[in-house]
Amino acid sequence: MTAVDVFVGNYTLIDFELYDLWLNGYSVHDAALFLQKSGVLQKADVSMEIVFSDIQDQYRLFTSFEKLLKSPPKLMDQQIYQMGTDLQKRVIERYYRFDSVVVREILGKKLSSRNRKDMDDVSEKTRIPLRSCRRQFDNLKRVFKTVEDMMGSLVENIKTHYLLSEDLARQYAAIVFIANNRFETGKKRLSHLTFEDFVFCANQMITNWSYSSADCKVHEDMDVDLDRRFLQDLRELKMISEKEVLDEHKGQVISHLKQALSKKSRHMVEESFKNCSKAIISIACGLNHSKDARDIFLDLVEKVTEPCLSLGMTAPDMETFLGAYKDAIIKMDVFRHQPHMLAVWDRYMRTLILCVLQIFHT
Repeated sequence: MTAVDVFVGNYTLIDFELYDLWLNGYSVHDAALFLQKSGVLQKADVSMEIVFSDIQDQYRLFTSFEKLLKSPPKLMDQQIYQMGTDLQKRVIERYYRFDSVVVREILGKKLSSRNRKDMDDVSEKTRIPLRSCRRQFDNLKRVFKTVEDMMGSLVENIKTHYLLSEDLARQYAAIVFIANNRFETGKKRLSHLTFEDFVFCANQMITNWSYSSADCKVHEDMDVDLDRRFLQDLRELKMISEKEVLDEHKGQVISHLKQALSKKSRHMVEESFKNCSKAIISIACGLNHSKDARDIFLDLVEKVTEPCLSLGMTAPDMETFLGAYKDAIIKMDVFRHQPHMLAVWDRYMRTLILCVLQIFHT
């Protein structure tokens, strides 16, 4: 006679410890061993056979509603799995959470079937189970495909279609934004930058440089793209690199820093001013060309943060210098005949300063 395990119930019960193990790619056997090592059998005074059977039941449940998790609103609307709204949201949020070390490896790559095959290498490098790496890759690809051509706010579109929290939606928005603009993130010179660094910078760009920016004159477009009119205006900033203006700008900045920085720090600013200023203006002008824009993180590291770090500048020195660099322009006549460019300058520098300080790792 064959023994059959039977589970009967109405309200769907979810063991979130097992759910996390399932999401992390543990097999039923591995999950059972994990629980055994954690001492759950001794605490609950149950046999390994019962634990194994419970894990199988839960895993069958997770697998059965996984197809609904790929379109979260369907999970909220269905009647098969009786769950309260809070439970549904908790299940969805955990399914779409990811490991930052895994996404750091994926970041900037095309979310294609070809790159999905590289998850074996990502799994080996990060020591995250392959099944979990593939789930995370598939989630990123799914969200990207859903929202890449949608009008309006990336964050709001993701929240609407995937029912994610504000924080997680912002992280996905940053990933989509980086992927859509094909920003370079994988070069060796950028290996010290964390996933959190890229998310912070991308969200600043979305907020201030995209079509959803409060400074943007046209809001009908997608904020997955940079504001084209703004990028075109940035080309006018090249006048700041002209020798006469550059010298005046430098003098204004150094004068402002007399009370704010030590003599040694001011000397470092003087040494680095010309190259740093030209780099900042070059980055601004290059944003209008997609090929140059892709290297924005590489340019910020190679042309701005690394040279200043090599001189011995600290993060507070850098913050003080960049603040003075931005504000000194207001006192000059460089935009006398183009007053609207002051707004363009402010919009550009506010975000650039935040990004530079974020990636200024000492």
